Amino acid sequence: MSTPATLIILALVLGLTIFSGWRGARPPDLMRGPRMIPWRALMLLGIVVCIFLIVHLVNLAGFDTSAAGPRF
Repeated sequence: MSTPATLIILALVLGLTIFSGWRGARPPDLMRGPRMIPWRALMLLGIVVCIFLIVHLVNLAGFDTSAAGPRF
């Protein structure tokens, strides 16, 4: 995946994550009934996707992020 596509997807997912965090932090309205969308779970999923996309951007910049450690 190219850098511009990764940045666009990162911006979209970050926006969804911020929106989900805002909606999940609001107090429940018992008159309207239960929440039908799990906003906090969507926020956590968005954070995980953002971390993966940031690691992908670091890899595209030329850094090695593998868990194998330094290669001699």
